[in-house]
Amino acid sequence: MRKVIVIALLLIGSSTFAQVTDGEKELKTVRTDTVDGWKKGGLINFTFTQVSLTNWAAGGENSISLNGFSSLFANLKKGKSTWDNTLILAFGQVKQGGSKYVKSDDRLQFTSKYGRKASKDWYYAGLFDFQSQFTVGYSDAENRKGRISDFMAPGYFLGAIGMDYKPSDNFTVFISPVTAKLTVVNDDDLARVGAFGVQGDEFNNTNVKTEKFENTRLEIGGYLRMMYKREVMENVSFQTNLGLFSSYTDDPTHIDVNWDNIITMKVNKYINASFTTSLIYDHDILIQDNDGDVGPRTQFKYVLGIGFAYKFGDK
Repeated sequence: MRKVIVIALLLIGSSTFAQVTDGEKELKTVRTDTVDGWKKGGLINFTFTQVSLTNWAAGGENSISLNGFSSLFANLKKGKSTWDNTLILAFGQVKQGGSKYVKSDDRLQFTSKYGRKASKDWYYAGLFDFQSQFTVGYSDAENRKGRISDFMAPGYFLGAIGMDYKPSDNFTVFISPVTAKLTVVNDDDLARVGAFGVQGDEFNNTNVKTEKFENTRLEIGGYLRMMYKREVMENVSFQTNLGLFSSYTDDPTHIDVNWDNIITMKVNKYINASFTTSLIYDHDILIQDNDGDVGPRTQFKYVLGIGFAYKFGDK
Protein backbone atom coordinates (compact mmCIF):
# COMPACT_ATOMS: atom_id res chain seq x y z
CA MET A 1 0.00 0.00 0.00
CA ARG A 2 2.84 2.36 0.87
CA LYS A 3 4.44 1.67 -2.52
CA VAL A 4 1.14 2.46 -4.24
CA ILE A 5 0.87 5.80 -2.39
CA VAL A 6 4.47 6.69 -3.26
CA ILE A 7 3.90 5.82 -6.93
CA ALA A 8 0.65 7.84 -6.94
CA LEU A 9 2.41 10.84 -5.42
CA LEU A 10 5.17 10.56 -7.99
CA LEU A 11 2.63 10.40 -10.83
CA ILE A 12 0.71 13.40 -9.48
CA GLY A 13 3.95 15.35 -9.05
CA SER A 14 5.11 14.49 -12.54
CA SER A 15 1.74 15.49 -14.00
CA THR A 16 1.77 18.79 -12.09
CA PHE A 17 5.35 19.51 -13.17
CA ALA A 18 4.46 18.74 -16.80
CA GLN A 19 1.46 21.09 -16.62
CA VAL A 20 3.62 23.88 -15.17
CA THR A 21 6.28 23.31 -17.83
CA ASP A 22 3.66 23.36 -20.60
CA GLY A 23 2.20 26.53 -19.10
CA GLU A 24 5.61 28.18 -19.07
CA LYS A 25 6.15 27.21 -22.71
CA GLU A 26 2.76 28.62 -23.62
CA LEU A 27 3.55 31.90 -21.88
CA LYS A 28 6.90 32.11 -23.65
CA THR A 29 5.28 31.64 -27.04
CA VAL A 30 2.71 34.40 -26.51
CA ARG A 31 3.32 37.11 -29.09
CA THR A 32 4.98 40.10 -27.51
CA ASP A 33 2.60 42.50 -29.27
CA THR A 34 -0.33 41.14 -27.22
CA VAL A 35 1.15 42.48 -23.98
CA ASP A 36 0.02 45.97 -22.95
CA GLY A 37 2.39 48.58 -21.56
CA TRP A 38 5.58 50.43 -22.44
CA LYS A 39 8.67 48.98 -24.07
CA LYS A 40 11.69 51.25 -23.77
CA GLY A 41 15.36 50.91 -24.58
CA GLY A 42 18.07 51.62 -27.07
CA LEU A 43 21.68 51.45 -28.15
CA ILE A 44 24.45 53.93 -27.37
CA ASN A 45 27.71 53.47 -29.25
CA PHE A 46 31.02 55.39 -29.13
CA THR A 47 33.88 54.56 -31.47
CA PHE A 48 37.40 55.99 -31.12
CA THR A 49 40.20 55.43 -33.63
CA GLN A 50 43.78 56.69 -33.50
CA VAL A 51 46.68 56.12 -35.89
CA SER A 52 50.16 57.28 -34.82
CA LEU A 53 53.17 56.96 -37.12
CA THR A 54 56.84 57.52 -36.23
CA ASN A 55 59.59 57.11 -38.84
CA TRP A 56 57.15 55.05 -40.91
CA ALA A 57 58.89 54.14 -44.18
CA ALA A 58 55.65 53.43 -46.03
CA GLY A 59 54.41 56.95 -45.34
CA GLY A 60 51.03 58.13 -44.13
CA GLU A 61 49.59 60.59 -41.64
CA ASN A 62 48.52 60.46 -38.03
CA SER A 63 44.75 60.52 -37.55
CA ILE A 64 42.16 60.64 -34.81
CA SER A 65 38.44 60.01 -35.18
CA LEU A 66 35.55 59.85 -32.76
CA ASN A 67 32.00 58.85 -33.65
CA GLY A 68 28.93 58.65 -31.47
CA PHE A 69 25.65 56.97 -32.40
CA SER A 70 22.48 56.31 -30.42
CA SER A 71 19.13 54.77 -31.33
CA LEU A 72 16.44 55.08 -28.66
CA PHE A 73 12.86 53.84 -28.65
CA ALA A 74 9.75 54.07 -26.47
CA ASN A 75 6.74 52.07 -27.66
CA LEU A 76 3.33 51.83 -25.98
CA LYS A 77 0.60 49.25 -26.55
CA LYS A 78 -2.75 49.69 -24.86
CA GLY A 79 -5.73 47.68 -26.01
CA LYS A 80 -6.23 48.30 -29.71
CA SER A 81 -3.85 51.27 -29.80
CA THR A 82 -0.09 51.41 -30.43
CA TRP A 83 2.30 54.36 -30.19
CA ASP A 84 5.88 53.89 -31.45
CA ASN A 85 8.60 56.53 -30.96
CA THR A 86 12.19 56.45 -32.23
CA LEU A 87 15.05 58.94 -31.78
CA ILE A 88 18.31 58.63 -33.74
CA LEU A 89 21.33 60.81 -32.94
CA ALA A 90 24.72 60.64 -34.64
CA PHE A 91 27.79 62.86 -34.66
CA GLY A 92 31.44 62.33 -35.56
CA GLN A 93 34.68 64.20 -36.16
CA VAL A 94 38.02 63.26 -37.72
CA LYS A 95 41.48 64.87 -37.71
CA GLN A 96 43.99 63.90 -40.39
CA GLY A 97 47.65 64.86 -39.92
CA GLY A 98 48.06 68.52 -39.00
CA SER A 99 44.63 69.51 -40.31
CA LYS A 100 41.72 70.71 -38.21
CA TYR A 101 38.93 68.50 -36.94
CA VAL A 102 36.22 68.13 -39.57
CA LYS A 103 32.75 66.63 -39.34
CA SER A 104 32.34 63.04 -40.49
CA ASP A 105 28.78 62.35 -39.33
CA ASP A 106 25.85 64.54 -38.28
CA ARG A 107 22.26 63.38 -37.93
CA LEU A 108 19.12 64.09 -35.92
CA GLN A 109 15.88 62.18 -36.56
CA PHE A 110 12.69 61.70 -34.54
CA THR A 111 9.78 59.52 -35.66
CA SER A 112 6.43 59.02 -33.93
CA LYS A 113 3.66 56.72 -35.18
CA TYR A 114 0.21 56.12 -33.67
CA GLY A 115 -2.01 53.25 -34.74
CA ARG A 116 -5.51 51.96 -33.98
CA LYS A 117 -6.22 48.31 -34.81
CA ALA A 118 -8.45 47.80 -37.85
CA SER A 119 -8.08 44.02 -38.24
CA LYS A 120 -5.67 41.27 -37.22
CA ASP A 121 -2.42 42.86 -38.46
CA TRP A 122 -3.65 46.18 -39.90
CA TYR A 123 -3.90 49.54 -38.12
CA TYR A 124 -5.30 52.93 -39.02
CA ALA A 125 -2.21 55.05 -38.47
CA GLY A 126 -0.75 58.53 -38.42
CA LEU A 127 2.98 59.27 -38.63
CA PHE A 128 5.19 62.28 -37.88
CA ASP A 129 8.86 62.46 -38.85
CA PHE A 130 11.48 65.18 -38.32
CA GLN A 131 15.04 65.20 -39.68
CA SER A 132 17.89 67.68 -39.53
CA GLN A 133 21.49 67.98 -38.31
CA PHE A 134 23.33 69.57 -35.37
CA THR A 135 26.01 71.82 -36.85
CA VAL A 136 27.10 73.69 -39.97
CA GLY A 137 28.49 71.82 -42.98
CA TYR A 138 31.07 73.20 -45.44
CA SER A 139 32.07 72.36 -48.99
CA ASP A 140 35.65 73.07 -47.86
CA ALA A 141 35.55 71.64 -44.35
CA GLU A 142 39.29 72.05 -43.75
CA ASN A 143 39.19 75.84 -44.17
CA ARG A 144 35.60 76.32 -42.91
CA LYS A 145 34.55 77.83 -46.25
CA GLY A 146 31.48 77.39 -48.43
CA ARG A 147 28.63 76.85 -45.99
CA ILE A 148 26.26 74.29 -47.53
CA SER A 149 24.08 73.23 -44.58
CA ASP A 150 23.30 73.90 -40.92
CA PHE A 151 20.78 73.07 -38.20
CA MET A 152 17.31 73.42 -39.79
CA ALA A 153 18.99 74.11 -43.14
CA PRO A 154 17.63 71.82 -44.18
CA GLY A 155 15.00 70.58 -41.76
CA TYR A 156 12.36 68.13 -42.93
CA PHE A 157 8.91 67.73 -41.38
CA LEU A 158 6.68 64.94 -42.63
CA GLY A 159 3.12 64.16 -41.58
CA ALA A 160 1.19 61.20 -43.00
CA ILE A 161 -2.15 59.40 -42.56
CA GLY A 162 -2.68 55.87 -43.80
CA MET A 163 -2.56 52.17 -42.93
CA ASP A 164 0.11 50.28 -41.04
CA TYR A 165 0.70 46.57 -41.57
CA LYS A 166 2.29 45.24 -38.37
CA PRO A 167 2.26 41.45 -37.97
CA SER A 168 4.94 41.69 -35.24
CA ASP A 169 7.23 44.14 -33.45
CA ASN A 170 9.99 43.16 -35.89
CA PHE A 171 8.28 44.11 -39.16
CA THR A 172 6.03 47.01 -40.17
CA VAL A 173 4.97 48.59 -43.47
CA PHE A 174 3.26 51.99 -43.31
CA ILE A 175 1.43 53.17 -46.46
CA SER A 176 0.04 56.68 -46.79
CA PRO A 177 -1.74 58.17 -49.83
CA VAL A 178 -2.02 61.53 -48.02
CA THR A 179 1.34 62.93 -46.90
CA ALA A 180 2.58 66.48 -46.36
CA LYS A 181 6.33 67.13 -46.53
CA LEU A 182 7.67 70.52 -45.42
CA THR A 183 11.26 71.44 -46.25
CA VAL A 184 12.72 74.28 -44.17
CA VAL A 185 15.91 76.14 -45.05
CA ASN A 186 16.45 78.49 -42.11
CA ASP A 187 19.41 80.24 -43.73
CA ASP A 188 18.71 83.12 -46.08
CA ASP A 189 21.96 82.72 -48.01
CA LEU A 190 21.17 79.10 -48.82
CA ALA A 191 17.48 79.79 -49.49
CA ARG A 192 18.39 82.66 -51.79
CA VAL A 193 20.13 80.25 -54.20
CA GLY A 194 17.30 77.70 -53.96
CA ALA A 195 19.15 75.10 -51.89
CA PHE A 196 17.30 71.85 -51.08
CA GLY A 197 14.47 72.62 -53.48
CA VAL A 198 13.03 75.83 -51.98
CA GLN A 199 12.17 78.80 -54.22
CA GLY A 200 15.30 80.91 -54.78
CA ASP A 201 15.70 84.43 -56.11
CA GLU A 202 14.96 84.71 -59.83
CA PHE A 203 15.95 87.51 -62.20
CA ASN A 204 14.95 88.49 -65.73
CA ASN A 205 17.28 89.37 -68.60
CA THR A 206 17.78 92.90 -67.25
CA ASN A 207 18.81 91.54 -63.83
CA VAL A 208 15.57 92.67 -62.21
CA LYS A 209 14.36 90.34 -59.47
CA THR A 210 11.13 88.64 -60.49
CA GLU A 211 10.84 86.09 -57.67
CA LYS A 212 11.96 86.44 -54.06
CA PHE A 213 13.41 83.47 -52.23
CA GLU A 214 11.36 81.44 -49.74
CA ASN A 215 12.58 79.56 -46.68
CA THR A 216 10.05 76.74 -46.93
CA ARG A 217 8.61 74.36 -49.48
CA LEU A 218 5.44 72.29 -49.02
CA GLU A 219 4.78 69.12 -51.01
CA ILE A 220 1.76 66.81 -50.97
CA GLY A 221 2.29 63.22 -52.01
CA GLY A 222 2.36 59.52 -51.16
CA TYR A 223 4.64 57.87 -48.64
CA LEU A 224 5.81 54.36 -47.75
CA ARG A 225 7.91 53.42 -44.73
CA MET A 226 9.18 49.93 -43.96
CA MET A 227 11.06 48.63 -40.92
CA TYR A 228 12.47 45.14 -40.42
CA LYS A 229 14.76 43.81 -37.70
CA ARG A 230 15.94 40.40 -36.56
CA GLU A 231 18.64 38.49 -34.73
CA VAL A 232 20.70 37.04 -37.59
CA MET A 233 22.54 34.76 -35.20
CA GLU A 234 23.64 34.83 -31.59
CA ASN A 235 25.00 38.30 -30.70
CA VAL A 236 24.43 39.60 -34.25
CA SER A 237 21.42 41.80 -35.02
CA PHE A 238 20.26 43.56 -38.18
CA GLN A 239 17.77 46.37 -38.78
CA THR A 240 16.73 48.17 -41.96
CA ASN A 241 14.52 51.25 -42.42
CA LEU A 242 13.30 52.38 -45.83
CA GLY A 243 11.33 55.55 -46.60
CA LEU A 244 9.92 56.48 -50.03
CA PHE A 245 8.12 59.72 -50.88
CA SER A 246 6.56 60.79 -54.20
CA SER A 247 5.24 64.32 -54.64
CA TYR A 248 1.88 64.80 -56.38
CA THR A 249 2.63 68.51 -56.90
CA ASP A 250 5.92 67.82 -58.71
CA ASP A 251 6.99 65.02 -61.05
CA PRO A 252 5.72 61.85 -59.26
CA THR A 253 8.46 59.78 -60.91
CA HIS A 254 11.06 61.63 -58.81
CA ILE A 255 10.95 59.48 -55.68
CA ASP A 256 12.81 60.60 -52.56
CA VAL A 257 14.64 57.67 -50.97
CA ASN A 258 15.95 57.34 -47.41
CA TRP A 259 17.38 53.90 -46.63
CA ASP A 260 19.28 53.04 -43.44
CA ASN A 261 20.82 49.75 -42.33
CA ILE A 262 22.61 48.81 -39.14
CA ILE A 263 24.36 45.59 -38.15
CA THR A 264 25.58 45.22 -34.57
CA MET A 265 27.87 42.42 -33.38
CA LYS A 266 28.29 41.95 -29.66
CA VAL A 267 31.82 41.11 -28.49
CA ASN A 268 31.04 41.30 -24.78
CA LYS A 269 28.81 43.30 -22.46
CA TYR A 270 30.31 46.67 -23.38
CA ILE A 271 32.28 46.11 -26.60
CA ASN A 272 30.40 45.98 -29.90
CA ALA A 273 31.22 46.20 -33.55
CA SER A 274 28.76 48.08 -35.74
CA PHE A 275 28.30 48.70 -39.45
CA THR A 276 25.81 51.32 -40.59
CA THR A 277 24.91 52.50 -44.07
CA SER A 278 22.74 55.38 -45.27
CA LEU A 279 21.51 55.95 -48.82
CA ILE A 280 19.68 59.15 -49.80
CA TYR A 281 18.29 60.33 -53.10
CA ASP A 282 16.37 63.59 -53.41
CA HIS A 283 15.92 65.07 -56.88
CA ASP A 284 15.75 68.57 -55.37
CA ILE A 285 19.20 68.36 -53.75
CA LEU A 286 21.81 69.43 -56.32
CA ILE A 287 25.39 68.26 -55.77
CA GLN A 288 28.52 69.18 -57.70
CA ASP A 289 30.67 66.25 -58.82
CA ASN A 290 34.45 66.17 -59.42
CA ASP A 291 33.99 67.43 -62.98
CA GLY A 292 32.08 70.49 -61.83
CA ASP A 293 28.70 69.27 -63.09
CA VAL A 294 25.78 70.09 -60.80
CA GLY A 295 22.71 67.87 -60.48
CA PRO A 296 20.86 65.38 -58.30
CA ARG A 297 23.10 62.60 -57.00
CA THR A 298 22.70 59.40 -54.99
CA GLN A 299 24.23 60.03 -51.58
CA PHE A 300 25.80 57.09 -49.74
CA LYS A 301 27.58 56.81 -46.43
CA TYR A 302 28.85 53.93 -44.33
CA VAL A 303 30.43 53.83 -40.88
CA LEU A 304 32.33 50.82 -39.55
CA GLY A 305 33.41 50.95 -35.95
CA ILE A 306 34.43 48.94 -32.92
CA GLY A 307 34.08 50.56 -29.54
CA PHE A 308 32.03 51.03 -26.43
CA ALA A 309 28.40 50.07 -26.84
CA TYR A 310 25.60 49.81 -24.30
CA LYS A 311 22.23 48.24 -24.93
CA PHE A 312 19.52 48.80 -22.38
CA GLY A 313 15.80 48.32 -21.88
CA ASP A 314 13.50 45.89 -23.66
CA LYS A 315 14.50 44.01 -26.80
